[in-house]
Amino acid sequence: MSQNAGYAHVLTGRQVRMIAIGGAIGVGLFLGSGGRMQAVGPGLVLSYALAGVAAFFVMRALGELVMHRPTSGSFVDYAHEFIGPWASFASGWMYWVNWAATGVAELVAIATYVHRWFPDVPRWITALTALGLVLVVNLLSVRLFGELEFWFALLKVLAIVTFLVTGLTLVILGTHGASAANLVAHDGFLPHGFGVVLISLQAVVFAYSGIDLVGIAAGETRDPYRVLPKAVNGVVWRIAIFYVGSVLLMGMVLPWTAYSAGESPFVTFFAALGVPLAGDAMNLIVLTAAMSSCNSGLYSTGRILRGMALKGEAPIATAYMSSRQVPVGGILLTSVVFLGGVILYYFIPAQAFEIAVAVASLGVLTTWATLIVCQMRLHARARHGLVDRPAFRMPGSPVTGWLTLGFLTLVLALMAFAEEAQRVALYSLPLIVGLIALGWRLVSRRRRGADAGREPDAVPLPPADTTTT
Repeated sequence: MSQNAGYAHVLTGRQVRMIAIGGAIGVGLFLGSGGRMQAVGPGLVLSYALAGVAAFFVMRALGELVMHRPTSGSFVDYAHEFIGPWASFASGWMYWVNWAATGVAELVAIATYVHRWFPDVPRWITALTALGLVLVVNLLSVRLFGELEFWFALLKVLAIVTFLVTGLTLVILGTHGASAANLVAHDGFLPHGFGVVLISLQAVVFAYSGIDLVGIAAGETRDPYRVLPKAVNGVVWRIAIFYVGSVLLMGMVLPWTAYSAGESPFVTFFAALGVPLAGDAMNLIVLTAAMSSCNSGLYSTGRILRGMALKGEAPIATAYMSSRQVPVGGILLTSVVFLGGVILYYFIPAQAFEIAVAVASLGVLTTWATLIVCQMRLHARARHGLVDRPAFRMPGSPVTGWLTLGFLTLVLALMAFAEEAQRVALYSLPLIVGLIALGWRLVSRRRRGADAGREPDAVPLPPADTTTT
């Protein structure tokens, strides 16, 4: 059965472009960058720039693959086509680990934002309520998801543009203490050395997670060959402006010592301006941004799990499609993990966010590496005349592909020298790999058993000899 079977092609170009933008803007920027700025200093912008270059090549690799064949299975289907069935299985489950952990981080962020207004409400209750809301939205219809995500993403863009315009104006006018001199104040541009810039790459890569969401949406997009290249290119230039530009301005508008891990840097900045309700307004916007990312997590994992279930690589229940053409089974399975994250948050609220971010980063690295390898295989096949390479291509391939893979390997290795949460995630990788390997062995054994039990095709007998002697 086709991976796109049963889906409604209802997402418009307007919605897909905003889904692509929204997927590229999440809690890694709106919440995580505050703690990173405090830990690294203004030099954090170097981490975002390095990771941004890698993200650019990953997005162009994804764009080339999507133009080769749009599918809701995204890189999982591409891994099956260009690497092999085992790669499809492994990358699919690692992607699910990524979004499951990301969803937990988003729920923690939502609880953090709401705590600003309702400090007496237990944060785990806020996280549980948010989970219920995004679950309902995803279960209702794809059209509702697309429209709601459009407005969520629009609010994200509004938040960043407001920050960029306000911050740049203050720097130019030199008011409220905003100045480029803040980049080298308080022990300089790299107050803790360049090593922490490299170590922070893991958390920064997580900030870029979700940029691949446009590939998942390809299978439900009208006129994908026209819409998707624009969406991919739109994500690329917005990464440069929204991420690198925002972090650079953060270091200018306030001393890096003003930021903290417990508050969005955007809220910190607008609250410092002293404008009534400015901090609260920005807090509301970043709250919707976290809701958006959690919403996207359920959307993408539901479709990935259904695609895998149709191939016998995920529980059969995750293949269930509702009458509204929504993959209910996969969405519900992911929501169970989100619920587990809420329970984790109840017991260890201080560490839950960092642990979730670190685990999600493992999935991001795997997803990006898979996309790069698939594009390199596509390039190789095109070079041998086996397939036609699309006009929309990853520039500099395959050299840029190898460089990107080297960067991803470096990020993984550096996790061993990072904070405890990152080391815990890295040390859990052998366990995750072992479980995936065990799962693939069971799937392979079941397939061999099914093939062995199938009756062989009848061999036709030669025609009877009708000649006489």
